[in-house]
Amino acid sequence: MYELGKERCDAPGGIDIESGYCSGMTVHSSADPQGSSFTHREILVVFAGIALAMLMAALDQTIVATALPVIAADLGGFEQISWIVSAYLLSSTATTLLYGKLSDLHGRRRLLEIGLVLFIIGSGLCAAAGVFWQLVAARAVQGAGGGGLMALSMTIIGDMVAPRERGRYQGYIAAIFATASVAGPVLGGYLTEYLSWHWIFLINLPLGAIALLLAHRTLGRLPVRHGQARVDYWGAVLMVAGVVCLLFLVTGGGNIFPWLSATALSLGVGSVVLLLLFVQRERRAPEALLPPRIFKSSVITIGFCMIGVTAMVLIGVTIFLPLYLQVVADASVSSSGLLLLPLVGGVTVGAVIGGRLVSHTGRYKIFPILGLATAAVALAMLGLLVGQLGYLGDVLILVLLGVGLGHVMPVITVAVQNAAGPGDLGTATSALSFFRSLGGAIGVAVFGAVLTARSAEVMAKAGQDVEIETLIEQGMTALEGLSPALNQAVTAAFATAFAEIFFLATGITMVAFGLSWFLKELPLRSNRSRRPDIALE
Repeated sequence: MYELGKERCDAPGGIDIESGYCSGMTVHSSADPQGSSFTHREILVVFAGIALAMLMAALDQTIVATALPVIAADLGGFEQISWIVSAYLLSSTATTLLYGKLSDLHGRRRLLEIGLVLFIIGSGLCAAAGVFWQLVAARAVQGAGGGGLMALSMTIIGDMVAPRERGRYQGYIAAIFATASVAGPVLGGYLTEYLSWHWIFLINLPLGAIALLLAHRTLGRLPVRHGQARVDYWGAVLMVAGVVCLLFLVTGGGNIFPWLSATALSLGVGSVVLLLLFVQRERRAPEALLPPRIFKSSVITIGFCMIGVTAMVLIGVTIFLPLYLQVVADASVSSSGLLLLPLVGGVTVGAVIGGRLVSHTGRYKIFPILGLATAAVALAMLGLLVGQLGYLGDVLILVLLGVGLGHVMPVITVAVQNAAGPGDLGTATSALSFFRSLGGAIGVAVFGAVLTARSAEVMAKAGQDVEIETLIEQGMTALEGLSPALNQAVTAAFATAFAEIFFLATGITMVAFGLSWFLKELPLRSNRSRRPDIALE
């Protein structure tokens, strides 16, 4: 007799470590011995609801960017303005694993509804905020809901669709995420300019209500586990505390406090100690948030590493591309936003085509290999030809970069979900979201530090005294007030800094490329599998 978590396996072959399944076991719903399948029409109806939920969560990571100066002028607190973004990032990243584990125990619909309710309440509180720190607290509440929306959306697709067919839907989700990364700042700027910054949050109330209604009506057939379930609350406390310390370090280092300060050292040591204690706790907990057994699958372990490293590049580069286009490529503020559309279009095309090819061929390993190689070439070209490509050259390179990166994240999601044990689908998928968010936060911090330090160093050598942080925050607005000579010096300094950022991104992409060769290719199942103790809601 063998055990996987709390489930028993009496098959002679025991448990397949790579897949997490009991050898020879037929898994289905106890309420429906044949398993409950979904028609394509039912999948599309459900997908509409979760796509709306995911779009709201993705938008709220970027929609406030263009409104930050206006919010600071209205509420005060310009020196701490980054906390409006960081509060959402901290709470959403820290709660992602909790949503995954709790959804494995209590069902996806219940947890998705909780996430939507928290997100709606947080949005209302943000819109009603009258002082700066009230808005920061409300953003934390909003993030606590948003942390579950993305992870659970991808998990629900895993519940409804066989692994071999998931690629096309994961491609659509990647397209939503990419679109939100560009549409967010544009929509935020429009609402702020023509209405008020409060509408950035008010718009979530009707959208959230629609998503909540769709979720309640369409997700009733998703599986839910019955029986006594225990949650590792001490593990949750250690994990959240460790992640918060780490994110405080990467978002505040070099910005709110120096990297070599006592504050940075304390946060670094604290995060390491707390996360080590979390790992020790997970080894003993009966219902671990991140069960050690899932790391026995090399596919899952490599997938987590690849998704984190790729997110460092995708999110980190995307955040600073508008500044590069404005300062180095001499694009206007509005056109720099439009010039991101080729990147988003490339990501969308790459994700959709990659997903469909996975579904058609039943294979996945080759796609991230080709995608990462393509992305590395595009980034290297940006570094070598920084500021020399012109509009058409920038567009072509950004399309190439987008297509390459679009082949990675949705395909890795399919591979990890396929390798996860039947009772760990939510945990594995939410862990992917966790590592993606963590990798993105680290990427933004690292690239921001390189940009600030390198451009300041070049300006100092040229004998120019300019506040680099102000230029990074204000972009073209700050450049317009400089003399021609100083403007030229700033452009040259930023070109040097961005060249190093693109080369650094190339190196990070090559790390992910190297990892992709160790990704084991398991056969993609053509049917959905469920654990024997699962009944329907």
